[in-house]
Order: sequence, then structure tokens, then C-alpha cells
Amino acid sequence: MAIEYDKEAMPSRVEQRMVYESGNEMAAYAAHQINYHIMGYYPISPSTEVAQFLDLMKASGKHDIKLIPADGEHGSAGICYGASTAGGRVFNATSANGYLYMLEQMPVQSGTRFPMVLNLVCRSVSGPLNIHGDHSDLYFALNTGWPILLCRDPQAVYDMNMMAIKLAEDPEVRLPVMVAFDGYFTSHQKRRVQTFARREDVQRFIGEQPVRGFADTLDRNNPITVGPYMNEPDYINNCYQQSMAMYKAGEVFDRIRREYAELTGRDYPVLDLYRMEDAEVAVFLLNSAAEIIKDVVDQLREQGIKAGAVSPNMIRPFPAKEIAAALAGVKAVTVGDRADSYGGHGGNMVNEVKAALFTHGNRDTLVISRIYGLGGKDFYAEDGHAMFRCALEAAAAGAVAQPFDYIGHTPGDPAAAPKRVLEPMKYEELNTGLITVKQVEETGKLNVRIPPLRQLTKKPKRIAPGHGACPGCGIFSGLELFFKGIEGDIVALFHTGCAMVVTTGYPYSSHKATYIHNLFQNGAATLSGVVEMFWERKRRGELDALNLPDDFTFVMITGDGGMDIGMGPAIGAALRNHKMIILEYDNEGYMNTGAQLSYSTPIGHRTSTSNVGKAQTGKMFHHKDTAQIMAATHIPYVFTGSEAFPQDLLKKAAKAQWYARNEGLVYGKILITCPLNWLSEDRAGTQIVQAAVDSCFFPLYEVERGVTTITYDPEEKNKKIPLLDWLTMMGKTKHLAKPENAELLGVFEREVERRWSVLRAKHAHPDL
Repeated sequence: MAIEYDKEAMPSRVEQRMVYESGNEMAAYAAHQINYHIMGYYPISPSTEVAQFLDLMKASGKHDIKLIPADGEHGSAGICYGASTAGGRVFNATSANGYLYMLEQMPVQSGTRFPMVLNLVCRSVSGPLNIHGDHSDLYFALNTGWPILLCRDPQAVYDMNMMAIKLAEDPEVRLPVMVAFDGYFTSHQKRRVQTFARREDVQRFIGEQPVRGFADTLDRNNPITVGPYMNEPDYINNCYQQSMAMYKAGEVFDRIRREYAELTGRDYPVLDLYRMEDAEVAVFLLNSAAEIIKDVVDQLREQGIKAGAVSPNMIRPFPAKEIAAALAGVKAVTVGDRADSYGGHGGNMVNEVKAALFTHGNRDTLVISRIYGLGGKDFYAEDGHAMFRCALEAAAAGAVAQPFDYIGHTPGDPAAAPKRVLEPMKYEELNTGLITVKQVEETGKLNVRIPPLRQLTKKPKRIAPGHGACPGCGIFSGLELFFKGIEGDIVALFHTGCAMVVTTGYPYSSHKATYIHNLFQNGAATLSGVVEMFWERKRRGELDALNLPDDFTFVMITGDGGMDIGMGPAIGAALRNHKMIILEYDNEGYMNTGAQLSYSTPIGHRTSTSNVGKAQTGKMFHHKDTAQIMAATHIPYVFTGSEAFPQDLLKKAAKAQWYARNEGLVYGKILITCPLNWLSEDRAGTQIVQAAVDSCFFPLYEVERGVTTITYDPEEKNKKIPLLDWLTMMGKTKHLAKPENAELLGVFEREVERRWSVLRAKHAHPDL
């Protein structure tokens, strides 16, 4: 359906300006005009851009929002909840698995009646892993007690965000509100959007933040208890009040949208009805697909078919009465759900539409359920025609032949089943005997002997060539060098991240050894289960019948910020001391989602959520020392390594394997380059990571049974270089060489020197 801008640009009472932006940009634009107090956030595609755009505006001094990077979505939800209890306005954005990770917090926020606005950029909830748009995350939100507004295009994203905060803060509602739009469709679709030209008009519309009727947690003269434990009579009363507030939200939204329409000329009634005045067949859809179906309606009308389309602008509270009225004269309606409620004979929307019709006395309209567009599968006009055919056939027959089905799926072809391309690696090729590890009886430490590197080139690579990594990516050169020090078979678990995404595009895989994937926050726990199942099956003799080598080494690969969101389970695995290796490749950011800051990003470094501008200069706090954190759990072996020092890394890999097979958990951290996001030369990777070591930013050491040993000392070798020599090798940090950033550079230099001095003290004094 062609966009009719002359109709969209309706007469208004406020000055407006036209911009050309995406849905994510408009969510950020609305937030910056509202000027929230706090945004707690964590990157996840496709919602990450909302925080990125806000940070870019923050660097330019365009708003006062305090952006707080969390350690995961659960943490970001906690930040927002805490901020909302302390008064002020709170904002967040997330998607898919990230929303599920914060799901526990959602009923807490609504049940204690603290307003905020959350943008849900709808995406497939996986596994298998898929990052594209459908409504499976949205459907999880239906029972959390949040009013939910829907957006079919970037214009609606802007407008709904403006109305959402006013709805959330209304004294009769006082609930957190969700604004939902389709990931990679609306979120990244560029189009012309009308906005308020002046922030003061925005502030006038949303109004002063109302008095809540109770104090906040910062009022010392009126202390309150937030979230008390409740027994049965009180709890059901609280839920009843919340339920009444939710239904009141429907009435309040209707009032707010009328006020907004008078100001802007853009109206969002609870139902968007298209040519429904005399429709005999209809299709019901949410969000972006609801615009495409209008073209189909027009085409069917040209054929003399009385077709129409229904799409809600709000689904919590569910507009049951309005839907029943809209479908009163319709013979058959196909309800399209962009997510399946597995086993429920249809998605959530079809069952709610059926309930609405039944409740309001409509026994005549036939309802057909069709699941479509999962995992970002495009919705085309022909899909809309298929939905209308279902309704037309039911209307003609007076009955529904197939009440529930999918559209757009394809039958499997046995001839196209994936076939093994690479034969399993031979055990004798992996177990070369060229590396020897012996325990020194007097000290208990390990003595490792490795051959010249050229002799290890005959060992097969554990990751096949042909993956999709960027030119110059340091992940695989670093991993393969580490794996050269591992003898025999491995079972590898990869967190979500670049190393996972670029090697496993279905139906292909670059992994020649057994490979498992799980999400950032649970990889260590998952591999713990694999390890303990191995040892238990081995104890019971169940592996004997396989007649295979059973000396597996279990390795978890994490990176791209995985030791932020995954830190808790990693510490748990360490405290349980499972026989496994956790290897972190540190590229100093969340590179797989677009180079956002992680806790491993050093201070002052530019990322897409720590921009450089007149109001801020890159990341504003120091980097996380995961190796020292893991050493504090007192596991048998911790090390750092770099491909620039191959013999050192090989020896540490061999030690890691021995400890992981014989004593317990090992943690290793290797610094690797990311030329794309470090803004560095592809060919300069080894030189850059060597400079990081020689500047003492990334020292090479090991902690063996609690004793720290520096394995390469640039000072002793007279090779230490100034920190700035390393920083100027990368585009992301060249701004630190400017005179105006001398103070920040000094802060960074002093912290690097402090950590190096502490490490040297531990090296000199084994008891430290």
C-alpha cells in the first residue's frame, strides 16, 4: 500500500518537522525529546540501536538521560525497576531472549505499580538461534500486567512512545507500558516521519510527572516499604486493583489518543479498521504485516469481494468488545499469528479473538488460525491472499475445514538432508605425543615441553575454513593456536557471539569436533551438565560399548562480552570445580551485535554505546579483569595468553588440559583483535595485541594453584612501551592522544600501572 504523505501530514496544532528515520531511531528520538532520567540497557539485536542512537545524541549533549549499561537483561530490568522506585522517568528497550531473561522482573514492576516505558523490538525467541522478527517474545509479555501498544511503522513508533509515558503515569493507570514493533521490519525500515519540532511542546503534552500518591525511595521524611511479602487476602486484592488499572488503561489510552490526534492530526484508535464497513471476509494481523494486507484488501475489492482488515493498536487490555463489534457482520475471519502457542491449536491472538466473539454473543463468524512469518520470514501479498482464501472457503462452505495450520512452510525433502562433508578427525592425528606435561613432585607445578611450532602444523585444525569471519578477525587464529596445545578429542560449547554465529549458518557448520551452543548467560552451566554426564556415564560403564577414546577435554568458548552476562554461571561452575576449560576471547566489546561497550572495554575507548563527542569521551569506567575474578574462586589454573606469544600460549593450553582432566576448572583469557570495530588495519592484528602486552595493559601470567607467575615481563626484557603507543594503533582510541583528553589518558595509564604493580607483587610473593 503506497504511503500517502499528504493524508498523513494532517492539520495540527503544534509545529512539526519531517525526518527520514527508522523505527529504532524514532524510539530513541522520542526518548530524547521526553528526556527520561534513566535508561538501563543491554545490547541484543535488533533493539540495540535504540541505546546506540541515544548514546550518540548523549555524546553531542542533546539530552540528559543517564544511560546505564547492565551486565545482562535481567540486570537492566533491575536497574529500571530500582530507578522507577526512586522517582523520575525510566526507559528501556530489548528483544527476544533478552526479554525472556528479564521476564521475572516484569510482573514485579507492574505488581508494585511503578511506571516506565519499555520498547520491545519483536524478534524470534530461539533456539535454534534466530535473530529476525516475529512475535514470540511479544506473546510472552501478554500475562505480565503491562499495557501493550503496537506500532505498524516508524511513525507509530514515535507517536506511541509519546503516548506511552503519559499513559503509564496517569493516576488511574500507574503501570509500566510496553511499546512493541517488528524487528528488522519496522525497527530498521527508513521512512518519512513527522515529529514535534520543539521539545517544549512534547513536555507540554506529556505534562509534569504526576504525584504518585505515595513517596518514593528517596524521600527520607516518608520512608516506605516496596514489594512486601503478601499473604492470600492481601495478594488477591492487590491483583484485583492491578487488573482494574489495566482495564482503565484502555479508557485512558482512548482519551490520550484523541488529545494527541487534535495536536498532531494523527489518530490511533484501539482498532485500525480498513474497509470493514460492509466486509464479509476479513484478516486480523498485528504490526507491520497489517499494512501489507491493505493492498490485498484493495485487490480483492476490485474483484467484487467484500474484504476488510482488522489490526489492533493495543492488545493489553485486549479490545474484545471492539473486535466483536467489528466482526459482527463478517462471515469468516482468518487470524494470523506471528508466533505459535505450541499445542494450543493456534497462536495467542486467534484464541483471544475467539473468546471475544463468544463472550459478546457472536456464534456466527467462523474463525481460522494461521501461523505465518516466523523467524523473520517475509509476509508478502500472496501470503495475504492465502489467508483470505481460507476465509472465503470457510464462508462458502459454512464451516472451517482446517481450523489451524501454518502458511509459508515447506515440506522436507529427504534427498536434501544435510550430508557429512568432512570426515571425523582421526584420534591419532590429534593425539600426537609431541607435547609432554609432567608434574614436578617437589613443587606440584607442571613442567611442559612443546616441540617447534612447525611440527604442530600437522595437527588438523578443529575449525574448518570457510566460515564467515571478517577479514583480520583474531578469534580463529587465537583459538586454533590454543587448540594446537590440546591433545586428543574435545567437546566444545560456544556462547552466542561472533565465533558462534559465523561458523554455524544452518545447514552448514565449520566445526569438526562436537559442538554445542547455548546463550551467553548459561553456557558454563550447560557445559557443567555435559561434563558431569560424561563422568557419570563413564562410572556406570555406559561408554564402554562405544569402544572409543573417552579422554575428552571439555572447552567452553566465550567472548563478545559473554563474561558479563555469563559471569554468574561461570563463577558457579568454578566453585563447583567441574573438569572443564573456559576460554574467553577478549575483543573488548559486544562485536556480534555491533560493537557496543562491554565491561571488558577499557576506559576512554569508543564503541557504539560509548561515543566520543563534546559531552563524553568514550567509555567512562575501567575494564573488567575477568582473569583475576576467576582466580579469586581458587580454581586450579588461570592464565592469560596472546597469539603474539605462541610458545607461551601453547604451554598454557597444555597445562590447561592437564588441570581440566585431573583437578578441575581452568579459566583462560586471550586478547584478540577485531579490525572492523577497533578501526585498525586487518594485517596489523598480531602487532596490536603484542603492543597491548608490551604496554602492560594485557600482561601475560598464570595463577597455578593460587601462585601467580608472570610469564613475560616487558620491563625485564627492556621492551615496555608507553600505553599511548598501543592506543594510537587503533582508530577507536586515537582521540586519547589529543591534548584535551590528557587527563583521561592519565587516569587510564595510572590504572594500568597500578594493576601491573599488583601483579608484580603477587609474582614476587607467592603467598599473595
